[in-house]
Amino acid sequence: MRCLIVLQLLTSKLWQSGVVLPNHTRNTWFYLFVSSYIAVFYCVLLNTFSSSTHCRNKCSLRFFLTSEIHWRGKLYCIFILLSQGRYEEALVQFEKNKDTDFQAMYQLGVMHYDGLGTNKDPEKGVEYMKKILNSDSPEARHLRFAAAYNLGRAHYEGYGVKHSTEEAERLWLIAADHGNPKASIKAQSTLGMLYSMPDLKDLRKAFFWHSEACGNGSLESQGALGIMYLYGQGVRRNSKAALKCLKAAAERGNIYAQGHLVEYYYSRRFFSTAAARAKRTTENDNIEMLATVTDCLPAYVAKGVAIAAFYLARCLHLGRGIEKDEAAAKKYYSKVRCNA
Repeated sequence: MRCLIVLQLLTSKLWQSGVVLPNHTRNTWFYLFVSSYIAVFYCVLLNTFSSSTHCRNKCSLRFFLTSEIHWRGKLYCIFILLSQGRYEEALVQFEKNKDTDFQAMYQLGVMHYDGLGTNKDPEKGVEYMKKILNSDSPEARHLRFAAAYNLGRAHYEGYGVKHSTEEAERLWLIAADHGNPKASIKAQSTLGMLYSMPDLKDLRKAFFWHSEACGNGSLESQGALGIMYLYGQGVRRNSKAALKCLKAAAERGNIYAQGHLVEYYYSRRFFSTAAARAKRTTENDNIEMLATVTDCLPAYVAKGVAIAAFYLARCLHLGRGIEKDEAAAKKYYSKVRCNA
């Protein structure tokens, strides 16, 4: 019995994060790794317990391991199909298994919502997410937070369901689970953004949720905290804490933090540092790619590039911290207009 509990705990921990609707493709390789890892792990255990004379429930355990190896192996193959863009074939396999496996149901919801391998059907995607969220099955537990986040996103955008900011807030609070690091960190960060918006503006709540998300590893919230400390939004102004957060977020790839760090140095007349940082930030202006890689909102990535481009243009135009070059300055001023 102890062996079964250990297996269930391991499986739960490995699979608890789930895939959120807008970022499903980025998580495909994570699932490939986990599926293959678990399948190999089960194979080792099957071999061990088959030769053991100390396992009282050898037959039932063997059946459990064999069935798990079969399903994990199949899941591995399905995610190989996804990684190759063979969505129609993957969809068929998820459809076959949706009634017996919540992971298949979840992924099916993602595919219907985003129109992968089928016509877009956000209503059906929402329906599958609701089934997972409302299920009492322990096998759905590791996906509930991700499902709640996705449903909140659907309500906020009014896609597949009626628009309702209040319902989105309620669902994101469920997904965030009081800052639980095993819950949806994306929901925690999103609540920080939500409480910064005019409709539900409460900067203390925004600071709280960005703090929770940052503590759980959110890159986007780490940058947001730096800006809140810098301007005293929802918290007492603290330049030292602001610089610490902005530097850490910038080093991890947060473009919005990089832009504000450029502004920070320029306003304090550290022109050489500002120009050097701005040049690095503006080297790659593929907003969608940067947003995908960093899991940050494209609008804030674009703002970060625009801020950096503006201050680099100023440095070039006035010869501050870098050799004066008015032609190059014009080029970077145009980048500001493109990304503003």
